[in-house]
Amino acid sequence: MVKLNKIYTKTGDDGTTGLVDGSRRPKSDSRVSAYGTVDETNAAIGLARCHAESGDDEMLARIQNDLFDLGADLATPGEVEGALRIEPSQVTRLEAEIDAMNAKLAPLTSFVLPAGTPLAAALHLARAIARRAERDSELAAQSEQIGAPALMYLNRLSDHLFVMSRYVNARHGGDVLWVPGANREE
Repeated sequence: MVKLNKIYTKTGDDGTTGLVDGSRRPKSDSRVSAYGTVDETNAAIGLARCHAESGDDEMLARIQNDLFDLGADLATPGEVEGALRIEPSQVTRLEAEIDAMNAKLAPLTSFVLPAGTPLAAALHLARAIARRAERDSELAAQSEQIGAPALMYLNRLSDHLFVMSRYVNARHGGDVLWVPGANREE
C-alpha cells in the first residue's frame, strides 16, 4: 500500500529522481522520460473520462490503473524481486477491447482527423501522447532492459485509443475524415 505523508522531499532539487530500486537518475534520463510520458498519457485519459459515458469510462478507468502499473514497471530497472510489471494478460485485454469495438465500425476510407466529439478529440490527444510514450520507452530500451509486455502495452494502447475515438464518433455521426488537398488553390 502506498502512503504519502509529505509531497515534497527536496531530494530532487539536485536534478535527480529516485527509482523503485533506490537508485537515483538524472531527471533527463531516458527511463525517467518514458515513465513521465506514461504519466502524461494517464492525465490525458483522465481528461477524456470527463466526457465519457459509463461503458467507455470503465474501459478508461482500467487503462488508467494499468498505466500506473506501467509507470512502476518503467521506474524499476533490472531484476527486482516482487516488482510490479505489465503482464501479457493486460495486453490481451486491450486487444479484445480493440477487436470488440472495431467489429462495430465501418472500414476506413481515408485517414481520420483528430476531431469529432469532445471525448473522441480527447482520446486522440491521449493517443498522440501514448505514441510519444512508446517512442520514449523504445529509446530507453536501447540502453537498458525494458520488458516486452510493457512495450507491447504501449503499442496496443495507442491502437485502442484510436479505435475507441472512432467508436465514440460512430455513435455521433461518424469519423471526421481527411480530405487530401481540400484547401489548395487551383
